[in-house]
This record gives sequence, structure tokens and C-alpha cells, in this order.
Amino acid sequence: MSDRLISWLRTVVPGLWAALVAWLVTLGVPAYVTDALDGAGALVVVPIVLGVVYPILRAAEARLPDWLTRVLLGSTRPPTYRMDNPPAT
Repeated sequence: MSDRLISWLRTVVPGLWAALVAWLVTLGVPAYVTDALDGAGALVVVPIVLGVVYPILRAAEARLPDWLTRVLLGSTRPPTYRMDNPPAT
């Protein structure tokens, strides 16, 4: 698998998990809160949940079995980035 695909997966898959968690959270939020946000609840909650979920997944990654890492992060190995033209100092 190419590093580009791995980096895409490791960006998108945690985002999908965050969206799922945010959706589940909005199911339990009282109507007066969601009405006050005027439909922007998911737009506000998803980035917040992603900001919480992603660092937790990355911190737990070393202790997770490979299959669970694939499910939660999309790949068991992080992409490698090479620098063809390093910046001049």
C-alpha cells in the first residue's frame, strides 16, 4: 500500500469514527441544545470529538492488536515521508 493511501486512510478513518461518535452524542442531547445551535450541532461537535478521539487513538495504538488498529486508524503502519528537497538553512 502506498504511503499516500496510508496517510489518506489514517486521516479519513478516524474522522469517520469521530463523526459516528458525534452523531451518537447528538442523539442523546436535549432538543433545546440542538435547537439553539440551529442545525450546526454536528458541525460543532464533530471537530471537537475528532480533537479528542484522534490523540487517544494514537496514544493507544502501540497497545492495540493489529486488527483493531486497522479498524480504528485504517492502517497498522504510519506513512513515511521522505524529503527529496530538504529546505535550505
